[in-house]
Parts: sequence; structure tokens; C-alpha cells
Amino acid sequence: MKIALAQINPTVGDIIANTAAIRQFIDQAARDGAQLVIFPELALSGYPPKDLLLKPQFIDDCQSALADLAQCCTDCAALVGLPCRHQGQTGRDLHNAVALLNHQKIESVYYKLLLPTYDVFDESRYFEPARSQQIVNFHGKKLGLTICEDIWAQPHVHSRDLYETKPLADLAATGAEMVINVSASPFVLGKHDFRRELFSRQCREYQLPLFYVNQVGGNDELIFDGNSCAFDSTGTLIAQAKDFTEDLLIIDLDNPPSSRCESPRRDTESIQQALVLGLRDYVRKCGFKTVVLGLSGGIDSAVTAALAAQALGAENVTGVAMPSRYSSDHSLADAEQLAKNLGIGYLTIPIEPAHAALENLLAPAFADCSPDITEENLQARVRGNLLMALSNKFNHLVLTTGNKSELAVGYCTLYGDMAGGLALISDVPKTMVYQLARQINHDRELIPESTITKPPSAELRPDQLDQDSLPPYDKLDEILQRYVEQEQSAAQITTAGFDPQTTRRVINLVDRNEYKRQQAAPGLKVTSRAFGFGRRLPIAQNYQPYKKT
Repeated sequence: MKIALAQINPTVGDIIANTAAIRQFIDQAARDGAQLVIFPELALSGYPPKDLLLKPQFIDDCQSALADLAQCCTDCAALVGLPCRHQGQTGRDLHNAVALLNHQKIESVYYKLLLPTYDVFDESRYFEPARSQQIVNFHGKKLGLTICEDIWAQPHVHSRDLYETKPLADLAATGAEMVINVSASPFVLGKHDFRRELFSRQCREYQLPLFYVNQVGGNDELIFDGNSCAFDSTGTLIAQAKDFTEDLLIIDLDNPPSSRCESPRRDTESIQQALVLGLRDYVRKCGFKTVVLGLSGGIDSAVTAALAAQALGAENVTGVAMPSRYSSDHSLADAEQLAKNLGIGYLTIPIEPAHAALENLLAPAFADCSPDITEENLQARVRGNLLMALSNKFNHLVLTTGNKSELAVGYCTLYGDMAGGLALISDVPKTMVYQLARQINHDRELIPESTITKPPSAELRPDQLDQDSLPPYDKLDEILQRYVEQEQSAAQITTAGFDPQTTRRVINLVDRNEYKRQQAAPGLKVTSRAFGFGRRLPIAQNYQPYKKT
């Protein structure tokens, strides 16, 4: 028997396009001789559908599309993920389900058992869990059906067991001969290697082969890397699909060595590909074709522009230099050289007239005040207005260029450099931005070397450097990683060797700038904890470690 893993890129809510893609992959799998083709979790609706699931018509449309797809399954059966209604008298209205389509009908429907409610997941808001394990008899084989989280219920995945149920143990006990897992598992740096070890360990433990198919593509802040794969009962990898692109992987159960094994990208290269895919899909799925961004001559805007050119084509990217009285000649030269190297559009719009006009306008109100950060921020807000004007006129999507380190500590200006439609590198720490720049320049110099080597500066006042206001980025990023991603306390961080005063200052900056981050453009998640849907802190709060009085 041949099994096909259909790694598709659905668009959330676009049932018509998703159905067409599923039909195309069913047809291709049949031509390739597969008896069963497996699609990702919620493939019909796209993942995550969020509150689209609260619309009764949306669920009806998914069911109608499923019935139409069943008509395509003559020579090849299909397992298709979708939301469907819960028929019980109590519980939530829906199940996260997978349907078996065979012989031009919906033969059976199976439900997700474990519903994650951590990080970016909120499935208990919508779905009722299955009550029992799911085994289907197909071509003389007992297939244990699982959906994403169902195979992550292991004590070494989380700090403690999240669930009493162990789906794989139960499937093995009830006679399953192989496990199928349909997933929508978001990308995080290093997650592929973790998945691979997890799956291999479980196959060895339960002596069951595993066939895993994952969604690919970007949906809002989440990026799905694909990397669908299969393991035999000894935990040996026997098939591996491509990463960051659609793919149809055929596995011949009678001749496993004949299956294809791709080599996935890792480390900084995987971050680059994830951001390229996430940007491309965000632009495409939101109905845009072109983007615009400010080019300062600095590392952040350079990396953003280079990723945009790779994702969308240079002809669809416009960089705008907006020099002020404080802009250095070398920054303007670097910005222009970057645009030439990338082949993107390039505009120069000096902001000095608008900046001076605003200062004059505010002079009476500020008569008794000394210049401070207010005047600096006026420059950023002028630039934000110019980029938004270009967006309105030419239907560009504005890309903001701030990194995670700056966003964490509020080193950014509301309605200025934070204004835009997508914050492309907002989950990329500053130190990783430099790694990305080197990766982008791997084959030839696209980002000017002087952009990478010069000290970073916002250039909002004479001789300004980032390190005038912030700790060195290598130290800052280590503290942020511990505080934001690992949830360590100030005491734990200082015990690890970090300066207590610097640690307290960084933590205070992170806490008091929550109001800024919640007004920022959406970003793309590439680390284990991004500033977005998966991190939900109150704005009006004043938590301090408790001290007995």
C-alpha cells in the first residue's frame, strides 16, 4: 500500500480555494498510485480559524465542501481535517475532526482528543474533545488516528504532564498497527529537531510506525514549516517532505527505502526561510502585492528589505530614505547601496521641512520646556506619516522594521516607526538580526558590510548610539530571553551572573512598555515566546515580587 502525505498551504476561511487545493492533491496522489492521501489538521478551514468557528454558516460551508470532496475519492481515499458539529447534548458546539473519504462518500469522522490551551493555542474555546481513541480499518490495516496535540502528551515535552490521557499508549493497547497524525504545528527555531526526536522516541516506545503530515504556510503571526515525515516502528526516519513549501510525499509501505528524504534547513537559515514564507503569505492572503518600508541605513531596515525582496520579488518592494538634520552621510549612502544591491525601488524624501514645521507649531506650547525625547519622536512620527501616505496612494503594505529587543524595552515610537501593517522582524532579537544579515550575505554582499559593522543608532539627535540608552545587545538579549521566554524572575537572572541593576532596569522597561506592544503591528512568531497572541499580559498592572512586611 502507498500512503501520500499532502502538505498543503491553506488560507484561513477560504473554503473554496482550500477545497480546490485538496482536490488537486487527491488527484495527484491517485495518479501516483496512493491508496490513501492524508491532509493536515483543519485543512478545509485553515488553521487557526479562531472566531470564524462561531459562525454557523462557516461550519455549514465546511460540511458542504467535504461532501463535494468525497465525490473525488474513487481510486484514492483521503483523510481531511475540518471543524464539525458536536452531536452530544452537553459540551461545546464543535469538534476538531478528521474525516475519512472513500468510495465517493464520507465513511467516518474522528475527533481530536487533547485540546491545547497554552502559548498560541486556545482550542478549548471552540472544541469538545473526543471521548475515546480512534482506530479505523483500512486496506486490512488498523490505523490509529490522532490530531496534532494527541501525540505531544509526553512528560518530557512540558514541565509536567498536561493530560491524564496518553493517546499513543491507548492506541497501542487497542491494537493499532500504525499511527497517523494530522497537524498544524507552528514553526519555532529548533522545533523540527525536537519533533523528530519526540516522534522517533514514541515509535520506539510503542513499536508503531508513524505518519505525520503538517500544514505549511503563514497565517497571521504563525508560520507552519511543513516538514511532514514518517518513521518505522524502530523510530527510524523513512521519509521526509520539504520544508517551507507545499509537497506531496509518497510512502510505499512495501518498499520504505524508496521513499524520499529531504534535508530540512536549520538554525539561522530556517529563520530566514520562515520569515520569507510568513511575509509572502501575509501579503498574498491579505490581498496586497507590494510593500514599502523606511530605509535608515541601519541593520534592521536592511534585513527587512532583503527578506522582502526575497519573498515578493525586488520589483514589489520600495525603500524610502527619509533623512533628517541628524542623518549621517554614511547612513544615506548605505541605504542607497542596499537598494541598488537588492534591485528594489528607492525614494528619498527629506523630513526636515515637516520636522521644522512641527517644532514651530509646538513652540508656543513648549516655550518653557527644554528639548527632549519629544522632539526626537516627532521625526519618527513624520516618517510614519510619509510611509502611510505612500501606502494609501499606491496600496503598499507598510513593513515596520523594529526588532524584538527594541520592542521588548520600548525603544520605539508609537505612531512613528511602529506604524505599519506587519512587523516582520519583531520576534527576532537584535543579535539574531546580525546573524540573519550574515546569512543573507552568504553568497554575495547584498547588505553593505558597513551597515553590519557600524554601531547601531536611531540618529534622532547628534552622535546618538543605541548603547547610550540600552545595555549592550548581547547582554540585553540574554536577559530578555530569560525574562520573556523562560519567565525567570529578577533573582533567578541575577543568580545566573547578570548585573542586578541592569537586570531590574530591563525588567522594568519590559513591564511598563506593554501598552506599546499591544498597539504594535502584528508580527511573525519565530521564537518560543513572541510578543503577540501567545503572551497575554495586562497593561494596567503593577506586579512586584512579594516581600513580607
